[in-house]
Amino acid sequence: MRGRGGTAWGRGGAALCAVVVLLLGLWSLVGPAAGARAEGAGPPAGTGAEEAGPPAVARAGDAYAFTPGARTVVGAPDTASAVPLDAHHTYRSSLPRAARLYYRLRLTAAETAYVPVTAVPPPDAAVSATDGIRVSLRNANGTSCSYASARFGAGISPRPVTALGQRETGKALCRGSGTYYLLVERLDTGRPDERAEPGPWDLEIAPATEPGLARAGSTTPPRWDSASPEPPSGRPRERSGGTGFATARTVGQGVWRTELAPGATRFYKVPVDWGRRLHASAELGGAQGHGYVGGALTLSLYNPVRGAVDDTSAGYTGTAKPTALAPLPPVEYANRYAVPAGVTSVRFAGDYYLVVHLSTRLAEPFGRGPYEVTLRVRVDGRAHEGPAYAGGPVPEDVFTISDADRAAALAGGLGDAVAGEAAGGREAGAGNGVMRLVAVGGIGSGTALLLALGGWTVAARRAHARAR
Repeated sequence: MRGRGGTAWGRGGAALCAVVVLLLGLWSLVGPAAGARAEGAGPPAGTGAEEAGPPAVARAGDAYAFTPGARTVVGAPDTASAVPLDAHHTYRSSLPRAARLYYRLRLTAAETAYVPVTAVPPPDAAVSATDGIRVSLRNANGTSCSYASARFGAGISPRPVTALGQRETGKALCRGSGTYYLLVERLDTGRPDERAEPGPWDLEIAPATEPGLARAGSTTPPRWDSASPEPPSGRPRERSGGTGFATARTVGQGVWRTELAPGATRFYKVPVDWGRRLHASAELGGAQGHGYVGGALTLSLYNPVRGAVDDTSAGYTGTAKPTALAPLPPVEYANRYAVPAGVTSVRFAGDYYLVVHLSTRLAEPFGRGPYEVTLRVRVDGRAHEGPAYAGGPVPEDVFTISDADRAAALAGGLGDAVAGEAAGGREAGAGNGVMRLVAVGGIGSGTALLLALGGWTVAARRAHARAR
């Protein structure tokens, strides 16, 4: 009996050891990594709980994070030598002083095209309030379909600025299929250099296309309440932002806090569904010093194709200073038929981007910081299904809010943390779902290991007892 019991225990013990070794191996691969990636998880804002550890300080010298896998292209001085772009890829380029660069696109008659261009000057570039870029999309005859510009503004501080070129199928101009040209121009004052030119500005170009509707809908913009909504209250949670659109950190409704150095820019994204409305404000905390800095804090909002929705800035005298975006309507397809730019740009669901910048000019009168910045985000309204498109957009998820996005917003960014923020671009998005599963498995594997060990130990002891 003892020998038979020893055989049962030996087999059970061998199996137990094999399983333990396997689980420990899996834990060593995914557990620590998943735990590190999920550091942003925590209770919802306003509960009084905050994330452990000090916030990461956003510094002025932090480089802009381009979309992983972005293709490098060279802009052409004329249309004849313009390189082709398409909506399946994001591109990197550069823009020298006083340059006018062309890029080429092939568009169908049925799609609306959006071509956002983000200009990233060197952190030590000398700029004025009116410096920036101008973007236009033109047909093969040179007729302009749209113009847009982006300038550094009252902060007089080098930062990433984005302007959108677009071709809308419903407009009288540029409605046919064929070759179109993106023209990117650098705007500067032409003043004598205050110091040596530090180099060309980097560019990120991220084309997207939107199909037409399967059936025609209303062309009357819906009515909405334009009163400013009450900002959320409660204790802030720590949330450092990303350094580009591709690495923007997910936030939902709540109060969020970070620390920025003068010259730093941080990106956040808020999933906004059809029928939902976004409102946001930012506040720069107090500091020691004397003086006044115009445009010390800038808060900008961009839609899912990086089109400008609104921006606001606040001057600073050393005391806490808030600034808020203008009230916006709920996200509806028919908003595109409105007149105000802040309404027409809120035309589709998806990730809306909040971009926060501190002027470099803060450093002289108030010190190099870091400065506390509080972001208040409110998302309200009743979500509903979007319109039926007669095809798919490119990128395919640009106007989509996934369950993972909704969960990330509710949990304060868990989804983007476990997915790996550096892989947030269209070139690297395919693996995000797998990474989420691996991360969830890693987070839970410690608990599963303890339960499994307990269960197998009890079973082995019972088998041993029966054998005796």
